[in-house]
Amino acid sequence: MASAPPKTEPSTPPPLRADARRNREKLVEVAAAAFAEAGVETSLEDIARRAGVGIGTLYRHFPTREHLVEVVYRRELESLAAAAKELAASDAPDVALEEWMRRFVDYIAAKRGMATSLKILMDSNASLFAEGSGILRGAAENLLRAAAEQGFIRSDIDTTDLLHALSSIYSLPASAEWRDRSNRLIGLLMDGLRTQK
Repeated sequence: MASAPPKTEPSTPPPLRADARRNREKLVEVAAAAFAEAGVETSLEDIARRAGVGIGTLYRHFPTREHLVEVVYRRELESLAAAAKELAASDAPDVALEEWMRRFVDYIAAKRGMATSLKILMDSNASLFAEGSGILRGAAENLLRAAAEQGFIRSDIDTTDLLHALSSIYSLPASAEWRDRSNRLIGLLMDGLRTQK
């Protein structure tokens, strides 16, 4: 009786060479800025040109626009989560919270620029958005708890309250002053959160 063929682990793609990794990172960085500035319909050729690579290089890393959008969205989430940890380690809790909320404005700017493609992705990859929601909630919760426990902000505000307040910025009309208005709202929100010490 013939023995069964040995089981093999699924193959993983080989790691990228250093130059290919740099090209990929530059493409994601440029795409994030382009989507935030001009929306997801930004020309992929323009993104490749601004990243200093050819369009073929872009398509090797990101076969579709939605693939690029997904990677940019993940990068924005991961940057926001990393910023929460860095700010908590370096600043007073209320300052860390306020600065993180200002970085949340940058995240919203990128997300607004990708809105159309994110809707397409939502239909095919709902777990991406569930994961993203968890990342944001965890980052906000840690900062909010630290500031409340040390008496820098009110203790009757929870993470859901804060994220609803921040998400309302998303609904502001797009205009030349959108970012300035958003940052003024962050200041107003912090004024309402802070206690008199």
